[in-house]
Amino acid sequence: MRSMRFSLPPLAALVITLALCPSARSQTFTTVVNLNGTDGEYASALAQATDGNYYGAVSVGGTNNGGAIFQFTAGGNLTDTYSFCSLPNCADGYDPTAAPILGSDGILYGTTSAGGVANGGGASQAGTVFKMTLGGKLANLYSFCPKSGCFDGSGPVGLVQASNSNFYGATASGGKFGEGTLFELTSTGGFKLMYTFCSRENCADGSLPRSAPMQASNGNFYGTTQLGGSHNDGVVYEITPTGSYKVLYNFCAQVNCSDGQYPMSAVVQDSAGNLFGTAFYGGAYGDGVVYEITPKNQYVVLYSFNGIDGGSSYAALTLANDGNLYGTSVISNNNWNEGNIFKVTPQGEYTSLYSFCNYGTCTGYAPMTTLLEATNGTLYGATTYGGAYNYGTVFSLNNSLSPLVETVPMRGKVGTRVIILGNNLTGSTSVTFNGTEAAFTVESDTYITATVPTGAITGTISVTTPTGALNSNPVFQVLN
Repeated sequence: MRSMRFSLPPLAALVITLALCPSARSQTFTTVVNLNGTDGEYASALAQATDGNYYGAVSVGGTNNGGAIFQFTAGGNLTDTYSFCSLPNCADGYDPTAAPILGSDGILYGTTSAGGVANGGGASQAGTVFKMTLGGKLANLYSFCPKSGCFDGSGPVGLVQASNSNFYGATASGGKFGEGTLFELTSTGGFKLMYTFCSRENCADGSLPRSAPMQASNGNFYGTTQLGGSHNDGVVYEITPTGSYKVLYNFCAQVNCSDGQYPMSAVVQDSAGNLFGTAFYGGAYGDGVVYEITPKNQYVVLYSFNGIDGGSSYAALTLANDGNLYGTSVISNNNWNEGNIFKVTPQGEYTSLYSFCNYGTCTGYAPMTTLLEATNGTLYGATTYGGAYNYGTVFSLNNSLSPLVETVPMRGKVGTRVIILGNNLTGSTSVTFNGTEAAFTVESDTYITATVPTGAITGTISVTTPTGALNSNPVFQVLN
């Protein structure tokens, strides 16, 4: 259907598999890691760091069975970085369900959905925000529910770092009405409650967010809630840095919920200001939709899943450097919990790239995580189940996307220090911000630091390496 308007022994012990499965022209699927259960299961989405390696979380397993942060190389060499519940009463948290993110200081930041320390010194079960060096040194920045009532929220579901260097996130429960919150946190742990869901009658403002918000080019934050809104089928919301909140769209506003319902994932924005996302159910066939919200707040169903080509997507879309959107769903060939990897253009042209269960053979199944486009152009993700031991996998898909560079942060003022991630960067001779030369230092083969130069304007960062130019995705936004 075209455009229609209207979540242990050392992890190094995991078995690594390099079973290559070509499924389309110029496309190669690889099972990189088979999780074996004892070492961990339920892997999160992934993040690339300055060392060129990839980091993720398993919500179960690790040395203390409280989950772990793991690291693996592009070649599949996996090591245990940190096991949660290493402190008495799990004061360091446990059950990390969301991917860690790379901060602008080169440190990883993330959340656990349970554990932490209450003010009285006892164990809190409401979750934490943490930071961790690439060497595995972890520090707790904040423990939720320090007082009775959990008015600050409970069960955080991930983070995003904003242009002011602070972190913003959502909790799936807690708050004054028990339906979740939005919060702001400084890198030193200073906490601010931004918004409490279900603050309006009948939860017309939304309830139960399942993912963190994202910061858009206008500086505001956008996200979704699974429930609430005018029809109790979820909303897309906007909130300013000062806490001014409004609902952009109420799902199930069309007959038979043809516009979708129950969004689980975050939204992503393109350079034109359009927002893209997925809804878990609804659509023309009841299996969910891919949608767009334009800068003028026009809602567009780009595609309705039909259950054969995919359906019921938990994960956010990834806007790759070819301009297309990539994602995962958990239904394929009308079979629940199998799933696929798909591509959809901004015009709504849909292609199922890979089905996890074909002809009775499953290379993992139930992919519930957002895909990472690494700087080598390869897409990485994880399945919840399947693989050699039926505890899930980490996989890659080479779809002939070109190598690129990625920046942390993605926006900043003149003079801001920027980390530029890439591959084969040794010997680079130039860094430009939309054509304006910048001062830079090649820190290693996998990252550069640069300073936003005077006169720079929003646009592509380009790095001239010995083997050619690498361009950034997304574009870097220069702030006033």
